[in-house]
Amino acid sequence: MIIMDGNGRWAQQRGLPRHAGHQAGATAVRETVHGALEIGLRHLTLYTFSTENWKRDPEEVDAILDVVRAELTDNPFRDLDVRIRWHGRTGKLPTDISDLLRRRERTTRGRTGLTLTMCINYGGRDEITRTAAHLARQVRDGHLHPDHISEKDFARHLPHPDMPDVDLLWRTGSEQRTSNFLPWHAAYAERHFTHDCWPDIDRRHLWQAITEYSHRQRHHGATPGVSSWRTGNPGKDDHGRLAHRSVASSGVPGKMSSGCRRWLRSGRAGGVSD
Repeated sequence: MIIMDGNGRWAQQRGLPRHAGHQAGATAVRETVHGALEIGLRHLTLYTFSTENWKRDPEEVDAILDVVRAELTDNPFRDLDVRIRWHGRTGKLPTDISDLLRRRERTTRGRTGLTLTMCINYGGRDEITRTAAHLARQVRDGHLHPDHISEKDFARHLPHPDMPDVDLLWRTGSEQRTSNFLPWHAAYAERHFTHDCWPDIDRRHLWQAITEYSHRQRHHGATPGVSSWRTGNPGKDDHGRLAHRSVASSGVPGKMSSGCRRWLRSGRAGGVSD
């Protein structure tokens, strides 16, 4: 999942109004989605607009929502095997944007390639609070015993219970915090923080993030050396496949585009070059 940070700073560094950075960020989203498809990712989650973003200047909020509206209307992924999913609350969202989000969800529901989850008017604590309230109603109605509530019960009552856990959390723009983004799903996520502002990102940055992730060793509390699909090669399962769920599917190398494979073989995987 990606926290797309730095749009406003990118614009200010160029003497442009902040809304120009959000417009440029939309281009980076398109580029990243194409890169995700090339490398065979199964899930990509983008933090587009948080519940806290309503605190920004109203003019900037309107500019961000205008970009979201324009992208949903233009529908740049209409001809791609991309399933669109919206995670967030209706709340203050303009009706036309929530209607567009539901329409894109409905028309792409049958696609089996990349699932692109757009977190719009989303907050992690809000999600957990809503889930706790749902569980409380289940207890009140006699469907659950409070002493028997498990993590599986909690996960089953989340707004999107079928969302996989996050393997890689990537934030651009130099900041090193998760900003209330998917706290339940990202409990064991690897963190990847980069300096580039979001509008400067292209597909090679995504590939670099995944390359770095693939070299990390993930134990999830287990002792190194314990027989587990996560404790074989760093970042890989016992069959040598990339052990990604919300970042990439197993068997990713077989799905990489020739351009991506050439980039990896070129030796530039250690850093993104122009």
